[in-house]
Amino acid sequence: MGKLDGKVALVTGGSTGIGLAAAQRLVADGAYVFITGRRKGELDAAVAQIGRNVVAIQGDVSKLADLDRLVATIREAKGRIDVLLANAGVADSAALGDISEEQFDRIFDINVKGTLFTVQKALPLLPSGASVILLSSVVGSKGFASRSVYSATKAALRSFARTWTTDLKSRRIRVNVVSPGAIDTPGLQGLTKMGSDGLADFYRDRVPLGRVGRPEEIANAVSFLASDESSYVAGTELFVDGGLAQV
Repeated sequence: MGKLDGKVALVTGGSTGIGLAAAQRLVADGAYVFITGRRKGELDAAVAQIGRNVVAIQGDVSKLADLDRLVATIREAKGRIDVLLANAGVADSAALGDISEEQFDRIFDINVKGTLFTVQKALPLLPSGASVILLSSVVGSKGFASRSVYSATKAALRSFARTWTTDLKSRRIRVNVVSPGAIDTPGLQGLTKMGSDGLADFYRDRVPLGRVGRPEEIANAVSFLASDESSYVAGTELFVDGGLAQV
């Protein structure tokens, strides 16, 4: 018996990195999972890797028509969403003075607008006691150079968790945030222009635990917040960062 047996989950941005690891873990715990992503090839590969109890729906969370189609598909197939992991996001860097309007709009459209409307459009499918998990980052609490726009989007997600916990209290829907630190994913490799070995060297002396994290370690936190193990946890931020933002 899995702790999520019979549950229906949605993972946005579930084709690679943390989203894929989370989807795999939710399926392993017994859930039936829908994943989204913008690139069909990556979605097909993710479905093959997960292997069972998973459906991929191609779409862009910043486009409301795509979200309408996503929710309609899940409504027809399963009728509800017990666990919603709003993971889809993009990261970019630019120092103050070099930030373009296009960059600002793109990052906010996906990270903030996309998260807000994913959750809002899914509300009719969320039963009492559902779990909503927002994927933020340590950058929402730190002041890393050249990350101001990306950091602001992740801080917004932390605020969403607080206000939505209040908005949804009558429905007993728990909203929480997971904030990873340096995790060895294609996204961080692309942002830093480093491979796995480079990331390991760069963060060895910067992270108290002396290493970068693995996507599976974020998936462990998601599994906890998705399940009844966290039945009295709401409106909080769970850092999974090896201590990077804590000391």
